[in-house]
Amino acid sequence: MTQPTGSTRADDLSVTHGPGPTTSSAPRADAGVGELLGQLTEQVSHLVRDEVQLAKMDLAAKGKKAGVGIGMFSGAGLLAFFGVAALVTTAIVALSAAVPAWLAALIVAVVLFAAAAVLALMGKKEVQQATPPVPQAAVDGIKQDVQAVKEGFHR
Repeated sequence: MTQPTGSTRADDLSVTHGPGPTTSSAPRADAGVGELLGQLTEQVSHLVRDEVQLAKMDLAAKGKKAGVGIGMFSGAGLLAFFGVAALVTTAIVALSAAVPAWLAALIVAVVLFAAAAVLALMGKKEVQQATPPVPQAAVDGIKQDVQAVKEGFHR
């Protein structure tokens, strides 16, 4: 019994199969119903394990992307907080004394807001790439398997 192996990269969700069942995959002309049912059971078992493995890999990749995006949103929020603090400091300095110190505080606030905007856009992109959290490759594989079984019954 072999386990499928595959890459953990988000863009490569291929599953590599081991040697598979030990019995011949092509039915023999003299094979009995019991033997054919045994082969069917074994092949369905391998197929289900492979589909579950593919679904796990797909969900793990999407979860990682969502985590990176959420982290970037958090960073954007923190920078925006400091930007507001810098604007408050700017207002205090500007009101307390009309000296160039307020201009320095205003420049810092603008730079912090620009950095927050960049992080927010990058975080939004990461979260969008991770949604919807459906293991699409596994769903497509199951649909193909069902279609193949249906065609096999019609022969």
